[in-house]
Amino acid sequence: MKVVFERTKGLTNEETHYCPGCTHGIVHRLVGETLEELGVLENTVGVASVGCSVLSYHYFNCDMTQAAHGRAPAVATGLKRVLPQDRIVFTYQGDGDLASIGMGEVVHAAARGENITVIFVNNAIYGMTGGQMAPTTLIGQRTATSPQGRDIQSHGLPIRVSEMLATIDGASYIERVSTHNVKQVVRAKKAIKNAFKNQQEKKGFSMVEVLSSCPTNWGLTPEESLQWIEEQMVPYYPLGILKNSSVITEDIR
Repeated sequence: MKVVFERTKGLTNEETHYCPGCTHGIVHRLVGETLEELGVLENTVGVASVGCSVLSYHYFNCDMTQAAHGRAPAVATGLKRVLPQDRIVFTYQGDGDLASIGMGEVVHAAARGENITVIFVNNAIYGMTGGQMAPTTLIGQRTATSPQGRDIQSHGLPIRVSEMLATIDGASYIERVSTHNVKQVVRAKKAIKNAFKNQQEKKGFSMVEVLSSCPTNWGLTPEESLQWIEEQMVPYYPLGILKNSSVITEDIR
């Protein structure tokens, strides 16, 4: 029989802990495939964050380390600066980790133009700790800590992280993609590969934001969750490239 798909060598054979319908697994596969296709698996170090992605070091078939909550960009900065220049360093972070306690870390990593790649998985909620409101939770969205829905006067507006980081001069490549259908998954793969290529070419800080589902905490079926991404998240978090600089940073890292 003709082989039409093979499991990427970029992932281990570990059984996933993610809930049914969660698209973290899709993002994992895209990252793993990219690292394999670029031929950098043996030279890559990933930094796992705190949240649903806390166990991602079980799945990526490359060197991995764990960072304290929100501190993955700081750990990645240290790794990238002390390791040989051919090493690839990336972080894998959720919105509760990156956009809340870790916001300062990612902003200043971008401002310094750190030559790292950030994979930012945005499901608009705290997934691991019980479904609390996150900085990216949409207006009117119900969570464990906003049971009546997010209210602007009480909770403020959701933060568009990619738009914010795109204004920072040190950021080289910023793109937002999604996982709600096959077409968008293909686009997400292209964006992730571009972000890692930017690091290979020493262009500085790159981040790909991936809109992802959380059926368990959203109280939806997997199918409904994909529809919710398209109908609710994409209008507020529009997809596309927000910044793509061709300027190569000074090689000091």
